Amino acid sequence: MHNVMGIILGGGRGERLYPLTRFRCKPAVPLAGKYRIIDIPVSNCLNAGINKIFVLTQFNSASLNKHVVQTYKFDMFQQGFVDILAAEQTPENTSWFQGTADAVRQSIKHIAPYKIDYVLVLSGDQLYQMDFRKLIRFHQGQEADITVAAIPVAAEETGGLGIMRIGERNRVASFHEKPRPDELAPLRCPIPGIHPGSGGPREFLANMGIYVFGKQFLIDLLTGSRALDFGKELFPATIAKNKVHAFSFDGYWTDIGTIRSFYEANLGLTSALPQFNFHDAQNPVFTHPRNLPGSKLNNCSTHQSIISDGCILSGADIKHSIVGVRSRIGGGTTVKHSIIMGADWYETAEEIEHNVAHKIPGIGIGNHCTVINAIIDKNARIGDNVSVINAHNLKEKDEENYNIRDGIIVIPKGAIIPKGTVI
Repeated sequence: MHNVMGIILGGGRGERLYPLTRFRCKPAVPLAGKYRIIDIPVSNCLNAGINKIFVLTQFNSASLNKHVVQTYKFDMFQQGFVDILAAEQTPENTSWFQGTADAVRQSIKHIAPYKIDYVLVLSGDQLYQMDFRKLIRFHQGQEADITVAAIPVAAEETGGLGIMRIGERNRVASFHEKPRPDELAPLRCPIPGIHPGSGGPREFLANMGIYVFGKQFLIDLLTGSRALDFGKELFPATIAKNKVHAFSFDGYWTDIGTIRSFYEANLGLTSALPQFNFHDAQNPVFTHPRNLPGSKLNNCSTHQSIISDGCILSGADIKHSIVGVRSRIGGGTTVKHSIIMGADWYETAEEIEHNVAHKIPGIGIGNHCTVINAIIDKNARIGDNVSVINAHNLKEKDEENYNIRDGIIVIPKGAIIPKGTVI
């Protein structure tokens, strides 16, 4: 796969994932206690032998840039890299990235010099495991101009996706972005061997936002077009005049685009047999090595939970939750159905004394707290006797130190919740 380059799109403002994207872009959001979302597409590439990877960034990218630089280092003999291509203003183009296709178009000058045959374009905010070698071989075997990865979905799942209908040899015959229920009938495309999902028969093929192009074809396509977006503009326009084929993928895949999808994808990892497997030794998920000590659990009760490295838990009751790196949780505290992202550093004894003197909660969760159906972002300070329980059963709300999205309470990064607070 040394003739393939991976291009990972860093995403825009990520407004639907706010406030997790208040200080970072979507691919930099912590995942599963110790990873970041960007680790998923990068690891899929590396496991397939694709080691020339550009990550295209623009909005709130400092956290992502730091993570990529610290994590993905190659020695001089491998000739591989994972590099950041940040949006830049040039004499030829003074605008920022206007969409996914425009981002790749503006990066052509960096891509063109490499001696590669194929370009794999990926989203930076999805959770899935795919063998890209099979995808590339499919593209080669079909002699396609464009190959798009597609996943079977049920009718009730089609509303927010691009749905395609395929013909002979999996060639894409038509495409409809976010179809209404009355527009679905002509797009029905049953695939033999696909098992029904929880939502009924999966008779529709959804665009996963994963594309394979020949390098020169991609350059010619983008330079000859003003399309700004792959899914909404460029991909539909090429179906009639180019050989566009669909590669059917029947594994686990979810687009982490909203607080609800992020919350469910994370807690799904606590299952005995999760749909996404972080324990696959043949396809590891790489991330930044932190050299943290093992976690200390003193007189705790834990059930169906993930406890990450370097945590200190004292007398806590943890159920169906994820506890991120360097988390501190005090005695008598209950955490249920929640994601605790942890901390970026340990506070020193002097800092803890300063906190006590100034009546500031330490980083972490204090004593005798209750946290249910919540996401606690990094470096949050929650005092003693705090209840994060959505006491008024609200669907949406925005306050200075917390947000509620779809009934899920989100405590933003670095927020301070004084002792005795009820949310």
